Amino acid sequence: MGKLDGKVAVVTGAASGIGEATARLFHAEGAAVVLSDIQDERGAGLAAELGERAAYRRADVTSEDDLAALADFAAARFGALDIMFNNAGAQGVSAPIAETSVEGFDLTVDLLLRSVFLGMKHAARVMSPRGAGSIVSTASVAGLRTGHAPHIYSACKAAVIHLTHSVAMELAEQGIRVNCVCPGFIATGIFGNAFGLPPEASRALAPLMAPMQVNAQPLRHAGQPADIAQAVLWLASDDARFVTGHALVVDGGLIAGRSWTEYQRLRESLAQGIQMAMGQASAAAPGA
Repeated sequence: MGKLDGKVAVVTGAASGIGEATARLFHAEGAAVVLSDIQDERGAGLAAELGERAAYRRADVTSEDDLAALADFAAARFGALDIMFNNAGAQGVSAPIAETSVEGFDLTVDLLLRSVFLGMKHAARVMSPRGAGSIVSTASVAGLRTGHAPHIYSACKAAVIHLTHSVAMELAEQGIRVNCVCPGFIATGIFGNAFGLPPEASRALAPLMAPMQVNAQPLRHAGQPADIAQAVLWLASDDARFVTGHALVVDGGLIAGRSWTEYQRLRESLAQGIQMAMGQASAAAPGA
């Protein structure tokens, strides 16, 4: 028996990375899945590969018409909308603040924040009459700590986390849970995209990043899309029926604090500094 038997889910950004891993897992756990992306060939191919209980629907997540139609399509095709995973995104504009263009700012906010608002809005519209549903969005550890991503990306992800908290308080009264997941350093095409690589090249680069990832956080594991998909599955499923307004961090300890090894090195350095300072003070004392 699957964790999502009989459920209908929409996954945006489903053609690659976290979206693809989540769509595959949702389907394996028994859900009917509507995969959405702007990479039509890959998205449609994945839906065809999954076969029964899967369909592809193109949607530009910055378009309200597209997202409204996406929610309606899921309900019409499979009879309901139980789970909405707002996942589509990219790094967006990346520059020092004095060099960040207003156009780049607007485009990034449209993609990373406005899209989540629209996904929540139209999922709630379809879910509310049934008095049940689960909305999950992809945020980031960059929305919780600085220094992990560009300025505007980080600000948008922080806004997604707070929007999740706020909307959860409204929709809980209608039986709809609203949560988000905050990935750490996960090997996806987002890094290749940030350097201007085309989608295929970006996807090919992702698995090659594993050696760089292993030491990026206290848990010596290269974070993979499947790690995030498992967290999203839990939030979306009835296993998390008493969880709403939560930002689930999945980062191998990246933002938890200084690693134990780093702390020990710092402690040793401080001890050496103190001994040196004491020696210098003793040598400078009168009568020394």
